[in-house]
Order: sequence, then structure tokens, then C-alpha cells
Amino acid sequence: MDNFGAGLIAMLVSGFLNAAFPLPLKYAKKWKWENTWLVFSILTFWVLPWAVACFFNPDLREIYATTPWSFFLPAAGFGFVWGFAQVTFGLSFPLVGMAMSFAIVIGLCGVLGSFIPMAVFHPEQLFGVRGAALLVSTLILIVGLRLYTRAARQREADSNPTGHPESRSNYRLGLLLCVFTGVLGSALNLGFALSDTLTNRLTSTGSTPLAASFAVWAVVLAGGSIPNLAYSVYLLAKNGTFSCFGADAGRESMLALAMSVLWLAGTLGYGAGATFMGAYGTSIGYAIYVTILILGSTIMGVMTGEWKAAKPATYSRMKTALAVILVAVLILSATGLL
Repeated sequence: MDNFGAGLIAMLVSGFLNAAFPLPLKYAKKWKWENTWLVFSILTFWVLPWAVACFFNPDLREIYATTPWSFFLPAAGFGFVWGFAQVTFGLSFPLVGMAMSFAIVIGLCGVLGSFIPMAVFHPEQLFGVRGAALLVSTLILIVGLRLYTRAARQREADSNPTGHPESRSNYRLGLLLCVFTGVLGSALNLGFALSDTLTNRLTSTGSTPLAASFAVWAVVLAGGSIPNLAYSVYLLAKNGTFSCFGADAGRESMLALAMSVLWLAGTLGYGAGATFMGAYGTSIGYAIYVTILILGSTIMGVMTGEWKAAKPATYSRMKTALAVILVAVLILSATGLL
């Protein structure tokens, strides 16, 4: 399947959808973070992906029932590791905002998600043109992230001129969570890269490549659900917030559902777009998707007031840093064309 136009549209739409997924969390009033995240995790990692996988693979239950358990290990194992990153990603939003969380996490995931598979599967390329491009993009990304964190720190100073120590502590914690998320977030790509045996098993039974990707995705997300569900339940017990589920449950659960639909549609949409674009899906397509993702999250962060207290000079620094990060991502993505 090779339809560049359809793939381009899928990338553009998917980037904005994924960038918007944390937005409903800002409007949760009655539920605490752990209430919303638990419902979001159940829907995102179990209900919706398995519904999609079974819809596109009608015989999935029978196929998986006769598949050796070892075929599932790479997808489930790396999904489990990635699940910790998804937890910290969600925790970073209230501390540093959508814009900064996405910029740091996506930038680090892009570099590590490219470097690790290259080092594992094609180590000889580390010393060639692709390796040089990866090094250059990494250095530019480091500069961009440094500029962005300085701008975010100045934003905190602009909005909190008295320098309240709790605000500074929250900022540092949020920054650490973003870095941790970016480092572990690359496990998602490894889960797919190392799941060839499971993908081949599905396609050999008649599944299309796109349908097989949805089925593998369901396994990865099932592994990722464990840290998310466990941490949410831990916080519910620790904070005694189980009772919050009874407060305005209809409205609050709809916000969690909206988060789930936006995240899953954006993520699966990227996979579909990459399939439509054929050979260009993981190079040009990835560049477009990540660019829209970072730009979209920044725009939404600005629209929701994350930078409203920033002075003009601080706001300009943020835009400069964002431009540098995007340059690094574009160079990184262009390595797929070399």
C-alpha cells in the first residue's frame, strides 16, 4: 500500500490528535490525577486497542491462542518498560506544562529511538553518514533542550517573582520526569522493532500488514498497562481518593475517554500513515508527524495559558529553542532517506 497523499493527511491529523491528548486532563475538576489516569489507562491500554485489533483481525483470539508465548515477549517486555515512561509523562504535565513535556520527551525519544536500533541491528552505520547525521542532530537537540529549559525556568521566574521554593522544586521534578520519560520512551519503538516473529505469524495467517500492526500494538500496550494501573491504584489507596470516582462521574469519565481516544487515534494514525507512505513513512512521515506533534503541543500550551505570565523576551527564547529542537528532529528524520 503506497499512497503518499493519504499518508500525509494521516500524519498531519495524527500529530495534532496526539498533541491534544493531555488537554482534557486540565479540565478535570472533581477527580484527582490518579482517578483520571486509571480510567484512561484501562481504556487506552486494554479496551480500545484490543477492540481495534480484533476488528481488523477477526480470528485474533484463535491465532494468539495457538502462538508460542515466546513470540509475545519482545512486545510485552519492552511495552512494560515503556509503561513507566507513560506514567512519568502524565505526571510531568501539571509540573512543567504540555509544551515543555512534549518538546523534551519527543526530542529524546527521537534520538534514542533511532540510535538504539541502529546500534543493535546496523552498528556499522554508526561510523558512516547516518551515524554522523545522528551525532549532529543529537548535539543540536542538546542545545535546543538547554535553551528550552532556560526559557521554562525564566517563565517560572516571570510568573513567580518571589521565587517560592515549592515552585522551583516542582519545576526541577518536572524536568527530571521529562528526561526520564524521554530515555525510557524509546522502548516503545524497540517493542515493535523486535516483534518480527509475531508480525510474521499474523501475516502468515492472512492478516494484512496494517491489521498485524494493530494486533502487535495491542500486546505492547498490554505490557505498558501494568506500571500505569499499578501506580494509579497505589495513589488511590495512598491518598484515599477512591471516593472521588463518585463525584461527577459522567463528566470526569468522559474527559478520560477523550484522552484515550485522542492518544490512541493519534498513535495508531501515525502507524497507518507510515504504512500508506510506504518507503517514506519512517523518514519524511516521521519528520512531519513529530514536527506537528511538537508544534501542536506548544500551540495548545500557549492557548491554555502556560506561557501567559512570560515576558516577551522569555517568550522569544522559547520560540528560538523550539526552532532548534525542530531542526534537530528534521535532521534526524532525514537520515531515513540516506
